[in-house]
Amino acid sequence: MVLFQYKAIDAHGKSVIGQIEAGNDDDLEQRLKRMGLDLISHRPARRRRRGLGSRKVGRAELITFCFHLEQLVRAGVPLLEGLVDLRDSIVNPRFRETIAALITDIEAGRTLSQAMERFPAIFNRVFINLIRAGEQSGTLPEILAELTETLKWQDELASHTKKVVMYPSFVAIAVMGVIFFLMTYLVPQLVSFIQNMGDELPAHTRALIFLSDIFRSYWYLILAVPFVAVFTLKYLRRANPAVHYWTDGVLLRLWLVGPILRKIILARFANNFALMYSTGISITECIKINETLADNKVIEGALERAHLQIAEGTGLSTSFETTELFPPLIIRMIRVGENTGALDQALSNVSYFYYREIKESIERVQKLIEPVLTVILGVMLGWLMLSVLGPIYDIIGNIQM
Repeated sequence: MVLFQYKAIDAHGKSVIGQIEAGNDDDLEQRLKRMGLDLISHRPARRRRRGLGSRKVGRAELITFCFHLEQLVRAGVPLLEGLVDLRDSIVNPRFRETIAALITDIEAGRTLSQAMERFPAIFNRVFINLIRAGEQSGTLPEILAELTETLKWQDELASHTKKVVMYPSFVAIAVMGVIFFLMTYLVPQLVSFIQNMGDELPAHTRALIFLSDIFRSYWYLILAVPFVAVFTLKYLRRANPAVHYWTDGVLLRLWLVGPILRKIILARFANNFALMYSTGISITECIKINETLADNKVIEGALERAHLQIAEGTGLSTSFETTELFPPLIIRMIRVGENTGALDQALSNVSYFYYREIKESIERVQKLIEPVLTVILGVMLGWLMLSVLGPIYDIIGNIQM
């Protein structure tokens, strides 16, 4: 397969430029026709990419894909025709190319789930296994409807996650920017005036001058250290599993943020588990698939231990209890679902419980973070005023005497 860079036009006469893998020129033209494009010109691309599976597709586009495909299949439209209709309506050229590749694979005799396995960055293991279960049981429309609702829920959960990280980061950066301005520009202007007075300066004023000198002399290091630290930590996480495990544990223990991140991961796990279990996938297979989707080595290790215990015959609730991931209330909910045969409903209740907790926790953090950062900035400004204006008032007092 060769990676071609092409220029084509769509059905509306709009020019489209992109890249696609094909066996030869004729194969390239056929692939573009299946995408609803007419080839104008092409040439081999200079750099070969890692494959279609590495391309990013937004969650909103996946939601639209699942919803429209579910409507088409439920209406009795054959799967291939439905995919062709979707391909022609997709605006994102990368996703359109992906759907065209799905059509090609299905025409070659593969199932939809087998075709999706080529694109792990777009369709994760939970997605593929659910599609496979729907194909085998003849309930593909119902599975696609469940996937649509789940992706909507995950999209809302992701927006809450961004609030946890982005809002405090933005406010903290703003506060640090103000402090940096004070130390590098404002304080030196005021300190030069105080030092010319000739009187002995108090300790807190000398400390402010010392800190301001550090900022002025090594401002480039102060700006560079956070970036160097982040890139170094990322490299160590990739190169050393022990560092990766340790940093993931630290994230879960962070003040205010850590408990919320834990709830987000466990809510996503419970929701995926409930969805997969309701389609007939075994408990051990559900846990095994969701282990790699935890995106946290500490929780991934705990789920792996639970998986081993369940494989040896231990009950689900007992295995989860030994991992100490879930609080007693959640364990009780899972145990009741396990005993009554309604485990999928119990897990759905767990994900809903965590979702409520996440929303309330984020609201509490947002209410708390503002006064905390305001106090920090106020302390800095108070220290500045005391260190600068204090000596001036002392001199004025001496003059009056």
